[in-house]
Amino acid sequence: MRWYYKLPLRLRSIFHKNQTELDLSEELQFHLQNQIDEYVAQGMNPKEARHAAFRSLGGIEQAKEECRDARKVNLIDNFLQDVRFGLRILRRSPGFSILAILCLTLGIGANAAVFSWIEGILFRPYPAVTHQDRLVAVGGTTRGEAGGNPLSWPDFLDLRRSSTLCETLFVSKITGTTLSIGERAERTVGSIVSANYFDAIGVHPILGRGFLPEEDTGQSAHPVAVISYQLWQGRFKGDPQIVGKTQRLNGVVHTIVGVAPEGFFGTFVGWGIQFWVPASMEDIFESGGYKLEDRGARWIESYARLKPGVTLQQAQQEVAAISGRLAAEYPATNRGRSIRLWPLWQTPFNNAGTLLPTLEIMLAVVVFVLLIACANVGNLLLVRSFARRHEMSVRLAIGASQARLWKQLLTEGLVLSLFGAAGGLLLAHWCRHALVLLFPARGGVQMHLPGEIDWRVLALSAAVCLLTTLLLGVAPALQTSKIDLATALKMESAAVVGGRGRAWVRSALVLVQVSLSFILLVGAGLLLQSLLRVRTTSPGFTTRGVQSTALDLVSAGYDPVRAQTFQDALLERIRALPGVESVAVARMTPLSYVSSSETPIVVDGYQPPPEESPVVEYNEVGPNYFVTLGIPLVEGREFTRADDEKAALVAMVNETMANRYWKGRNAIGERLQVKGRWMQVVGVAKDSKYSSVRENPKPFFFLPLRQNNRRGSALFVRTPLGQEVMGPAIAREVRALDANLAPYEVITLQEELERSTSPQMVAVTLVAILGGLALLLAAVGLYGVMSYAVSQSTRELGLRMALGAGASNLLRLVLSRGLALTGAGVLLGAAAALLLTRLLGNLLYQVSPRDPLAFGSAFAVMTVAALAACFLPAWRATRTDPMRALRTE
Repeated sequence: MRWYYKLPLRLRSIFHKNQTELDLSEELQFHLQNQIDEYVAQGMNPKEARHAAFRSLGGIEQAKEECRDARKVNLIDNFLQDVRFGLRILRRSPGFSILAILCLTLGIGANAAVFSWIEGILFRPYPAVTHQDRLVAVGGTTRGEAGGNPLSWPDFLDLRRSSTLCETLFVSKITGTTLSIGERAERTVGSIVSANYFDAIGVHPILGRGFLPEEDTGQSAHPVAVISYQLWQGRFKGDPQIVGKTQRLNGVVHTIVGVAPEGFFGTFVGWGIQFWVPASMEDIFESGGYKLEDRGARWIESYARLKPGVTLQQAQQEVAAISGRLAAEYPATNRGRSIRLWPLWQTPFNNAGTLLPTLEIMLAVVVFVLLIACANVGNLLLVRSFARRHEMSVRLAIGASQARLWKQLLTEGLVLSLFGAAGGLLLAHWCRHALVLLFPARGGVQMHLPGEIDWRVLALSAAVCLLTTLLLGVAPALQTSKIDLATALKMESAAVVGGRGRAWVRSALVLVQVSLSFILLVGAGLLLQSLLRVRTTSPGFTTRGVQSTALDLVSAGYDPVRAQTFQDALLERIRALPGVESVAVARMTPLSYVSSSETPIVVDGYQPPPEESPVVEYNEVGPNYFVTLGIPLVEGREFTRADDEKAALVAMVNETMANRYWKGRNAIGERLQVKGRWMQVVGVAKDSKYSSVRENPKPFFFLPLRQNNRRGSALFVRTPLGQEVMGPAIAREVRALDANLAPYEVITLQEELERSTSPQMVAVTLVAILGGLALLLAAVGLYGVMSYAVSQSTRELGLRMALGAGASNLLRLVLSRGLALTGAGVLLGAAAALLLTRLLGNLLYQVSPRDPLAFGSAFAVMTVAALAACFLPAWRATRTDPMRALRTE
């Protein structure tokens, strides 16, 4: 019969089994009766004819089995039968079942949670955005420097006009503003975007419109905004007439032209964007003036969507050719620079790149935890398989094949894995947003790092479930091939499977657990030391005793002249407070999430190499900035109140910049050109950290706020008093000058440093939690092995006691066996750790991957855990009754 004839019969056999069986019985009875009638017609009596017919058909039940086999549905029946049997086994042993399912839930749940973080943060980080698989990040690179940096607006326009392999390119630059004034300023996160933004990402406002093409041009010419669904519901109470109403953003009244759909949080990993403004409003939200016509002003964070079928490598080749042409046409700003494409998970200008090393480590860690959990459950299954050896022997004796037993045991493993996977997915669902809890809020704004459990995460979890099934079912199934059937049917004692073989398998599983746990403990130790080094190494300025806060004068409507007057008055009032030693203002706080500005420079007397176009980062600071932050001066002076718009233009540089551009000369008195203006260097400051504690020394310079018509937002106060005293005092002085103005939170620079190292803290926390879980599972596994060994060695222990061994001898014997097993696992883990800890290189700071303290600490922890796990079985061994043990067969 062809398959399309057999298929309906097979489906009927599955879904209408009783009716099919009844039809089969009736058909066989019909054939049997026909055969009987034929034999009777040949002259046999009815009784002989019936016997002959049965012999001819070979038995009714055998014929039924042959028919069932022909339908190919026995596999399904056997599988369902094994599932039902597996469920009964779990129900009979609730303690075993709960422990095994809990271990698998933790192992599979940890994997699913990390899968969801990787999916929601790295691979598909932008909910509601279409075709994310073809999105790539676009940024600039500088020859000789690692990492990416922003593009300029003119370069972006040239790239968009010249690219033929990109379907579209768009801009999305994170910014922020203050939306409400009261006891404390309420900060919210926004984005400066190109006019094609919403069309490019396939997201359309549910009310109003997006941006028009002409809203990309002109300086501050189009004060319009699209707000998020969350902001619309929260601040504007879901007003259906919101389109056309106004909201002050950074001191400028913007008309709301649209509302983004629910569930859309923008295109920046780490923060949920609450509003969007067109690129023409850049100078309102970005410091440094109008940049849309400045090819040297690099501030754009951009993306491209590749055309269908175009690979990243092909697009990169085209982009490289375009950037080479730009470097040739505009050597003053583009020499030594190129444009590069990155996949979303490597995006250089948001938290995807920051979290990538942490999530890579987490992926390896949760695989280790899963293996440890599987080894633990495997040990439990092995113990249960030894208890069921007589059952397996009987099954083999009555004709069951080894393959049939394998199928049954694998199905039981599958049942366990399915329960563990269900619990794991539920755990992952609860933990999908947990990552953000490890990051502190900045400026009152909580980060946005949601996990995503979609079909890809479910598919990976299913793959983990199947792998777990194999790991759990193979070891007990292998034991059935070692069954000595004749011996097993004669006795119930431990002669079914060789004792050494059983001990070897269980000990091997414990070795895996101990070695993997040791690796995780070493990793946690290395990351913890690195974090401590990061947080205790001096960043070049004082972190304790200096507090910082911020004032958004721009959003409050202050023009530069009024802002300068307000700042002078505020500094005088705060300087007069008891306990205040020094106070200063600046545009940017070191190590904060606000990046430094950068600009092309020209140094008098310095001839750059052909491939170099000097671009240096800078900050704009007020008088007493270096004194307040405790940054030493190498030579010269710092800025004073006299360095205002009427005085000669001046600048200060750090040591690295002085050594690079005035090597062998005194930088004091030398000239520096910034944005077409020549200024004189009046001071050289010691190097410090500006954007990251882990950054290498780099050129950096400072400009006086008073000469650059800027409104400083960061306020620094040097005082021995705590924030609980200074916070209300600063707020009181601010409100005394302007009752409608409020400062942000007051924190120390040490807290700012700790916030800047949040990714390292997240890595330490997660590895420590999972390492502790792994250690607990390993200790439980070791306890199980030693407890089972003691229970199986009752006669040996009794004989030793009868021959004169004392309790201390037995205690030492059992502990030594457990510690020997632990020692072997530690040696194996140490060898693996020496290779694997090199992968932590990106997360380690001034710590060697082979640090002896981390290895020694991990060894001490494993030893204590092993002693704790082995003590109870050892104590039980000392309580053995020799008379009862020797009488027991």
